[in-house]
Amino acid sequence: MIKGVIEGSFHITGGDFTNAGIASSEVKSILTGLGISSDIVRRAAIATFEAEMNVIIHAVAGVMHYYVSSERIRVVINDMGAGIPDIEQAMQEGFSTAPDWVREMGWGAGMGLPNIKKNSDVFRLESAVGEGTTLEIILNLREEDLHEAE
Repeated sequence: MIKGVIEGSFHITGGDFTNAGIASSEVKSILTGLGISSDIVRRAAIATFEAEMNVIIHAVAGVMHYYVSSERIRVVINDMGAGIPDIEQAMQEGFSTAPDWVREMGWGAGMGLPNIKKNSDVFRLESAVGEGTTLEIILNLREEDLHEAE
């Protein structure tokens, strides 16, 4: 059982594809170690990986904060990027502003934000052009989602 709130953060550097996935992998390991059900861990891993990649692709830098309690997993990502001029358009599957060189590496297919929303119970996105973006992801936990860590 999770007592209190477990929290932490990761700094993400824009353009650092070498370390892509480290923050989301750590979140996945922490959740697994806490005995959270594999379905919730999978959803959290997908959402945090997509968010991490968005920072790497579109921002200079960002920070991913996570908070885990017996009721929910809350992740907040703040980035220092160009901001999103049209959030509604950015939420459309397949829409991407990733540069060609990122797409040539196999990233930037325009599925990040839709995948994050699909795997979250609560999805909040705020962005200011020229300032950056803040994304909040919440996955609600039920008693059956929590198991004793082995």
